Amino acid sequence: MRRRMIWVVALGLLAALAVSAGELQGVSLPDRITAGGSELVLNGMGLRTKLFFKIYVAGLYLPAKESDPAKILAADRPRQLVMHFLYKEVEKKKLVEAWNEGFKKNSPSSLAAVQARLEKFNALWPDMKSGDRAVLTYFPGVGTKVEILGKEVGTIEGKDFADALFSVWLGPEPPNGDLKKGLLGQ
Repeated sequence: MRRRMIWVVALGLLAALAVSAGELQGVSLPDRITAGGSELVLNGMGLRTKLFFKIYVAGLYLPAKESDPAKILAADRPRQLVMHFLYKEVEKKKLVEAWNEGFKKNSPSSLAAVQARLEKFNALWPDMKSGDRAVLTYFPGVGTKVEILGKEVGTIEGKDFADALFSVWLGPEPPNGDLKKGLLGQ
């Protein structure tokens, strides 16, 4: 009887662990992470598609779950976006075009103020291949740390830049609507 009870408890714990992680298109992300001493929770996951191609799975981490993009952007709190690439190869040129377009569409009023930092950000990116990961983490008073392929490659200063960057996914014209909905946990 005792052995059976242990198995029931163990299976329950395993089921709880399986539920506590997010999974989309075969990409798993933990339910909670620690970034710079702050605990963040997985707010949601979404799939970036272009035409019929699956480009990457993104996961958004915040201090607490939130479905209102305006509140997410207004808060001067840590936030992180994880990009796990699925497509065989996304050239740097295409990434830079996408960043520029995303900033222009979602943060036109702040584009002039962040343009030089956007160029610095764009210069950090290599070609990305299937299985590659990029992690973008905003820390108040520090800026947005950019980690590509497990290595920190730079920090872009300013909350205004972080807001414009996260607006690429959370703004009025995200790359695709389902991606935004997924990141917002909807």
